[in-house]
Amino acid sequence: MYNFSYAEAIDDFGRDQRAEERQAMDLVIAQLELARERGPRSRETIEAVYNTRRLWSYFIDNLAEETNELPVEIRADLISIGIWVIKELERIRRQETDSLDALIEINIIIRDSLAR
Repeated sequence: MYNFSYAEAIDDFGRDQRAEERQAMDLVIAQLELARERGPRSRETIEAVYNTRRLWSYFIDNLAEETNELPVEIRADLISIGIWVIKELERIRRQETDSLDALIEINIIIRDSLAR
């Protein structure tokens, strides 16, 4: 009745998880782009910073798990990117910078890599 293997089911689960992560990245990118349009002190910027921080905190926690199947080097690189994102978000929150461009760009790069 069921003609798929455990490996296929796990592959499907991984694909589904990447698709969900990609959707979350799409939302964050859209929020960051709207925040850029509305200005650094706007409600949209506050929401974008908050949600981007939540997403990257989730990614960092997930990447730090021993059960994460990504190669250690890739996990370390992504954690480093996540730490940079969170630091950059903090700079925006503290009004040390107004530019969201680098955050948008890095989130697009990571989102696009989830399609592979």
